[in-house]
Amino acid sequence: MNVMKNRRPDYRLKLLVLAALLSTSEVFAVDDQLVAAAFSSLPPGNTPPAGWTPLTASNIKVHTRYTLVEDGGTTVLRADSESGASGLSRKLRVAPADLSWLRWRWKISNLIETADLHRKDRDDFPARVYVMFDYPLEKLPFFERNKLRVARALFDPDLPAATLCYVWDGNTPAGTIASSAYTDRVKVIVVESGPARIRQWVDVERNIARDFRAAFGEDAPPVSAIAVASDTDNTGTFATAFFGDISFNKHSLIDKSAPAAAKP
Repeated sequence: MNVMKNRRPDYRLKLLVLAALLSTSEVFAVDDQLVAAAFSSLPPGNTPPAGWTPLTASNIKVHTRYTLVEDGGTTVLRADSESGASGLSRKLRVAPADLSWLRWRWKISNLIETADLHRKDRDDFPARVYVMFDYPLEKLPFFERNKLRVARALFDPDLPAATLCYVWDGNTPAGTIASSAYTDRVKVIVVESGPARIRQWVDVERNIARDFRAAFGEDAPPVSAIAVASDTDNTGTFATAFFGDISFNKHSLIDKSAPAAAKP
């Protein structure tokens, strides 16, 4: 919604509501933006932000450690992974046609030189941002549908049927789209690659509607959850990553002509 000039009292009220929502770290929408993670509004500490829950696998015993820390005067989420893996996720509901632009910033301290997104035994990344979609199970082929049902019964009843996984990789060129080494229902999109911007904050903006179509060949269903992660369990290495605030937006602020990822 656009705020008319002759309705300034309403605008001030929205700012007050925004401030109150920031203080509780809830998912909220104001006008044409939905803030999914407001880490910068929180004090540093070891407690996971409200609304975020661990994303783990039963066969992985060592988990990534997440803490809220101060970096450059701003609170951010820090992930430390050493021969382990886990993420933090939160449920939400977003219509990609309305809020197409996903925006976040991240920083890593090191690359994982031996990682390879095409191999299960090398499938590690210092930083990941997942976008999970409420994809109808009945649209999957019979074999994929039954395989997902089994996985949901064994691991997680909310396991999504379609996921975009944005990563910072050490070797694969930026712009690459590839299926996860574990499943075709997770598409890995390399957003940042190589050492050029290590230890620097990098602003990222992706059009999730375009990226979903490029990855899966169809229109994107509603977003059901997001997650951040750093994992080193397959390579037995270590990594440190930092994540800033995350939001879904109606308009691009970085580059209005930014293309979706292209298949290699």
